[in-house]
Amino acid sequence: MPPSRRYWFPKPYADFAQRLRVPFGFLLVVAFGWLARPSSSSLLAGLPVAMLGIALRAWAAGCLYKNQSLARRGPYAHTRNPLYLGTLLVAAGLVIATQRWELAVLFGAAFVFVYFPTIEQEEQHLRKLFPEYERYAAEVPLLIPQATAAPGEGQGFTWAQYRRNQEYNAAFGLMVGVGVLVVRYLYA
Repeated sequence: MPPSRRYWFPKPYADFAQRLRVPFGFLLVVAFGWLARPSSSSLLAGLPVAMLGIALRAWAAGCLYKNQSLARRGPYAHTRNPLYLGTLLVAAGLVIATQRWELAVLFGAAFVFVYFPTIEQEEQHLRKLFPEYERYAAEVPLLIPQATAAPGEGQGFTWAQYRRNQEYNAAFGLMVGVGVLVVRYLYA
C-alpha cells in the first residue's frame, strides 16, 4: 500500500465496525419491524428499488471468487463495491416502503459508520492480496457506478458461484423484510 494512501477511519475503529456489521444488522431489523408504517403507494415505490438492489447483489456474488482472483467483470467493471451498493439499494427501497424518516437516518448512519470502515478494511486486504488492485482502484469508482465498463479480466457470472457465496441468504432476508412490510400494511 502506498504511504500516501489516506483512510477516513482509524484502523482500530474500522476493525470494531467490521465486527459490528451483524449485530447492528439485527438492531436495524428490529427497528424496521417496529417502526414500519407502509402504504400501498410506499410499497409500490420502495419494493422495486429493493429488488434492483438484490438483483445487483446476486449478479455481483455470481462473479466473486473471494481471495482467489480480483473480480473485474460484471458489476465489478462499474463499481468496486457492487455488493455494498446492492445493500444500500435494498435498504433504501425498504426505507421508502416504510415511510419513516427515522429509519432513513438509522440506515444512513449504519452505512457511514459501519459499512464505510468495512469497505476500507476490505480494500486494504485486497491491496495486499492482489498487486493489480491499485490500478483497478484507479479505473473503477469506489461505490457510485460509472456508466462505461472498465476493462476486466476474470470470471463472469455463474449460478454455482452465486450459491458458493451463499447470496441466497440476502434474497431470503429481503423476502422476510417484504413479509414484515405486508403484515404491517395489512394489520396497521
